[in-house]
Amino acid sequence: MSVSFKAGLRDVIAAASALCTVDGEAGQLTYRGYDIGDLAAHASFEEVVYLLWFGELPGKAALEKFRRDLAAQRTPPEAVLDAMKAYPCGAHPLEALRTAVSHLAMLDPDDRDYSAEANLRKSLRLTAQMATLVAAWRRIREGKPVVPPDASLSHAANFLLMLSGSAPDPLSEEAMDAVLVLHAEHELNASTFAALVTVATVSDLHSAVTSAIGALKGPRHGGANEDVLAMLKEIGAPERAEAHIRARLAARERMSRAERADPRHRIPGWGHAVYQVDDPRAARLRAIGRQLAERAGVREIAETAEAVYQVMHAKTTLPANVDFFSAVIYHALGIPIDLCTSIFAVSRIAGWCAHIMEQYADNRLIRPRAEYIGVGPRAFVPLDARA
Repeated sequence: MSVSFKAGLRDVIAAASALCTVDGEAGQLTYRGYDIGDLAAHASFEEVVYLLWFGELPGKAALEKFRRDLAAQRTPPEAVLDAMKAYPCGAHPLEALRTAVSHLAMLDPDDRDYSAEANLRKSLRLTAQMATLVAAWRRIREGKPVVPPDASLSHAANFLLMLSGSAPDPLSEEAMDAVLVLHAEHELNASTFAALVTVATVSDLHSAVTSAIGALKGPRHGGANEDVLAMLKEIGAPERAEAHIRARLAARERMSRAERADPRHRIPGWGHAVYQVDDPRAARLRAIGRQLAERAGVREIAETAEAVYQVMHAKTTLPANVDFFSAVIYHALGIPIDLCTSIFAVSRIAGWCAHIMEQYADNRLIRPRAEYIGVGPRAFVPLDARA
């Protein structure tokens, strides 16, 4: 049997999906045929979740019902929140989230029901409660009381309320809503593919989402926005950006190929597995980041990011990805640096669930092959005859 091998399955078509298209050469992204720029500018996160799950944008009545249904599911079981209070305070937010999602499975009333209707109910609960869990962990580890959700607020506004304890202003709500829209879906990225591999075995939806969170924790997929913010703080000022980037690029030139592949040696927020030009989501985040940083009195971090952006485009052909400017937004909103990737999960749960439900509808075991590179056939040597 002849098997074609591509490292990392790069550009291999592994699934058929009606959810999303990514054109890496043109720098275009669509959800269900709608351009991401239009959705980020005009649609709420709730509208985008509805679009991904049901195939069309909702009318006013359908949207209002969906918002109510989603808001009604925001409170997780008390047992899960109690368990989170016993987690080590030093646990990474993604570790806390991964464990809490797994715990939710055992308490979900539809745990052993894999029907389309049950999976939709589970998706609704998980999407609503993911934000609550992330916000709760911030409060718990800081020794503060968990803020209960407010069903009258949008998903974005409620998330910011639960994070900080204060209702957000309109600009902050708009910024968080755009972040959630822009991160909601992105085809067969590593975490989504991990979810599909899990559900293809006819495992449950919570297990698939737990797999996705585990994949997201790896620095080659998630975590870049945390590294971006750390880099911007290390640079400190826009006038130091060029020297910093030059030094990092020069250091990379002296590295072996294996060393350059180490995420710690990359320029965080730059380069992408698919995009050959700037990520189409970056432009919207760039504009929001500048506005928020100005308002929050942290203009220097946005100016430093802009300086890095200019230097990278002048010195490399690498595209800016979605993580680069989102780091500025999180900083301007006062969100701790290690919470950034968990916020990605608060958004991407919409896409994960959409892909999981799509996979269930036409399920087949995902079982790729490996190219064998070991020794050829050889005779077995009895123990007593071995050297």
